[in-house]
Amino acid sequence: MESFILSFADHFSKAKKNFLNSIEIAVVRTLNEKKLSKRLTAVSQQLLQNKVLADIGTDHAYLPCYAYLNGIIPSAIGTEINVGPYQSARSLVKKLGLSDFIDIRFGDGLSVLRKCEAEQIVIAGMGGALITKILEEGKAKLGCAERLILQPNVAVEKVRRWLYENKWTIKEECILEEDDVIYEIVTADRGRDTRPFHKNDFLFGPYLLKKKSAVFRKKWAEELKKQQLILSHLNQAERSAEVDERRIQVESMIQRIKEALQ
Repeated sequence: MESFILSFADHFSKAKKNFLNSIEIAVVRTLNEKKLSKRLTAVSQQLLQNKVLADIGTDHAYLPCYAYLNGIIPSAIGTEINVGPYQSARSLVKKLGLSDFIDIRFGDGLSVLRKCEAEQIVIAGMGGALITKILEEGKAKLGCAERLILQPNVAVEKVRRWLYENKWTIKEECILEEDDVIYEIVTADRGRDTRPFHKNDFLFGPYLLKKKSAVFRKKWAEELKKQQLILSHLNQAERSAEVDERRIQVESMIQRIKEALQ
């Protein structure tokens, strides 16, 4: 009788553990599917169907998990250089039971990818200078990539210029606001862009400049005020060659913004 009780208790304990694990997985799955941020949702909408994804700087791996669970991609590699987010990403993938489909790797930029391993690459939530550095240093890993989806927090102009100079065609641009922060997403496919590019296209974005959405206007109206304030301070500063050069740059920027907002 005693052995029966112990066996029953052990069985009940395992059943309870499995039940709680299934609840935890269901909760995480629901959160991952329905609570993806507005920014990452917009990024996910630019993904190609049935193409292997590499998410560089995957953070908690929300994007690759979401994309796989929603049938957008067959598999993904998520890379992370920071220990905390790397461990969080691995934990989420394991909880969702996706370890066979999403490979989380620790390392810098594209260095942890094998050649021709990814068919589309996302780099989101970094500065434009860092994104272009990652792309430049990892050119050898871009050989089979059909699409780049880039979301720089700043210096978007640098990203557009790199794409143009390295034979990538901008196919789509998105600008959105979330939690009082404005984000731009640039989607580019392999192949030289045959359209003539002007300096304002690099700064404002050819598609965004054409659409001139409310968020676009808000971003550049705020930037215009900043530049006008800078000009006011420069006009009050003691004259020097450096101040004069800076004033010319700011006046030029103000004029470009005004033209873009027309």
